[in-house]
Amino acid sequence: MGSKAPRVRRTCLLEMPEGPSVRKFQLLTSRFVGQVVAKVGGSSKKINVNDLNALRLQDSQVHGKNLFLAFVAASSPLEPSVEETELQKEAATGSRSLVQGKQGQVCAPLTPTQEEELQELQNSRPGAPSAAGGPGSWLRFHFGLFGSVRANEFSRASRANKRGDWKDPIPRLVLYFESGGFLVFYNCRMHWCSSPVADPTSDILSAEFHRGRALDALCTSHPICYTLLDQRYFSGLGNIIKNEVLYLVKIHPLTQGSLLAQSDLEHLLDCAIQFTSDWLQSKLQGKGLHLQIYQKEQCPLGHVVMKGALGPPGGWKRLTWWCPQCQPAVLPGDGDLALGTE
Repeated sequence: MGSKAPRVRRTCLLEMPEGPSVRKFQLLTSRFVGQVVAKVGGSSKKINVNDLNALRLQDSQVHGKNLFLAFVAASSPLEPSVEETELQKEAATGSRSLVQGKQGQVCAPLTPTQEEELQELQNSRPGAPSAAGGPGSWLRFHFGLFGSVRANEFSRASRANKRGDWKDPIPRLVLYFESGGFLVFYNCRMHWCSSPVADPTSDILSAEFHRGRALDALCTSHPICYTLLDQRYFSGLGNIIKNEVLYLVKIHPLTQGSLLAQSDLEHLLDCAIQFTSDWLQSKLQGKGLHLQIYQKEQCPLGHVVMKGALGPPGGWKRLTWWCPQCQPAVLPGDGDLALGTE
């Protein structure tokens, strides 16, 4: 009787696309702006991938967790990509601090990202770009939990599946360009839309991010961990950022924002902005970030970490990690909130 192979516990982190990851995807795609699609492939059933044949990639933009690619007829004039220019400038000049009015270090060196904002795509349409390839033909990508983009390479299996087979991931879309390069999109949802659906004032990585509106949202009676994932105010901020930032500022995830002092809310917002910006720069430089609480059994001080699926009634429940000792829960009147896992 053969013995079973020992069960290996997965300790690696699958990095799930949040704002910084999608910004990096945008940089990968921007290198192909101006090039014509020579051949297509992929398993997508949401769009007819063959509709992209012989079209020119006109522009690449990112808004929160969504990537937008504009396609036009190959004969159309090429317009410059403002988004590419700005991102390349940021990468060249180093970390961009969006924190204002604060002295010293806002938060400690930090970590990576995940989440699952499966938002329904507004202004989307099932049709393909027009034969004329007008500038209104945008393809919108949402990367869900495990989506990714690769340039000039395919993803390879890092481990065997449940059957013991080593099968490479199947791409949803592959764009081969006349230059010889190619882009590969994995585990993403795609929809045609007339224009990018975007509000830069809600994008935490945008220079136009509206700090005042974000603070107003944080100071409501909703649990702070719900508000941080509200893409109306914090587009691009996801579950890993939420967990790490709340630990860094020592706030319990279910604390009502209205119970916190204005200075605490400002500190939280500063840390969220700085963390997200630092993470983007680390990605662009090929560096990793060290997680302190996300998917941990102990916090950096050695305390046992709690885990629960937390979310608004009727909404998405996000796995949340917190340290009851470092992040004590408080009810009105400074009462302690006893929580178990869900």
